[in-house]
Amino acid sequence: MSSRSNALRYYVISRLLLAPLMIWTITTVVFLLLRATPGDPVDALLGPRAPEAAKAALRSQLGLDQSLITQYLTYLGKLLQFDLGSSLGSQGQSVWQIIGAHFPATVELTLCGMIVAAVVGITVGSLAASFPNTPLDAGGRLFGILTYATPMYWFGMILQLVLAVQLGWFPIGTRFPLSATPPPGPTGLYLLDSLLHLNLAQFGTALYYLALPSLTLGILISGVFERMVRVNLKQTLRADYVEAARARGIPEMRIVTAHALKNALIPVITILGLTFASLLGGAVLTEVTFSWPGLANRLYLAISERDYPVVQGLMVFFAGIVALVSIAIDILNAYIDPRIRY
Repeated sequence: MSSRSNALRYYVISRLLLAPLMIWTITTVVFLLLRATPGDPVDALLGPRAPEAAKAALRSQLGLDQSLITQYLTYLGKLLQFDLGSSLGSQGQSVWQIIGAHFPATVELTLCGMIVAAVVGITVGSLAASFPNTPLDAGGRLFGILTYATPMYWFGMILQLVLAVQLGWFPIGTRFPLSATPPPGPTGLYLLDSLLHLNLAQFGTALYYLALPSLTLGILISGVFERMVRVNLKQTLRADYVEAARARGIPEMRIVTAHALKNALIPVITILGLTFASLLGGAVLTEVTFSWPGLANRLYLAISERDYPVVQGLMVFFAGIVALVSIAIDILNAYIDPRIRY
């Protein structure tokens, strides 16, 4: 037990030391790609017809007239001080302020979407694996293929057109009614803040506005979990200890839920954590399709406006999240499965 703890501690330390290297690599790549793409942020701010003197003054003010290496070193120096910079537009709003304003919406959408994905994916995958070579198994396979292959933006637009526009069941385009005051609170998560203030009406309203985008995101992601659960659970149900449990007369449903499913979920936990981390920074299509005021939508806007500091700062922020979540998932897997050694 002691040797395993030492090995795990060594692994965690090594991963923590490698995390800054990964963030630095991503930062450097984003920095170079932004400046290699055509277009000028000064033109995006002032317009292409602005006087050249005004453009030159703004370029000097923003430091864009300096050499590439000088800009890069200046940015790295600020990054070491946890200064992610300020937006070229948005009245000089800092990147940390942008994160504080938009990240709660992304977290709320991602959490609800992952809950839907986990429940649907694990349920469908378990049923398909428990009844092999049956219509349930074929239906599970078809569900996994369709959800994995369906484009997010197309599925989102279809659901909006049918459920929101034609049937009027769901609202679109915002997190909360424009005529109502959103829940006050320290977190910015409307569901949590409304519960903290014991306001069930606001909780229901926030959940109602969150339902359609989270269902869209969750259903399409659930196919990944369905395929993973189905394949791993089928292999687990053929294991020797499962056959021994059947020989002792233990009911099949108890074997699946109490024994086989636990072991089959070990790789699913890894996929679940990494998918959650990637969605925090990559749910751009969902947020843009539903006009969801999250951080991924703000990143899309910054890219279209060539807002260098915002794009760079948000990419560093997302890279840090992915690095921390991946380390946490590895540690969780090590505690769940004692066979894992590092």
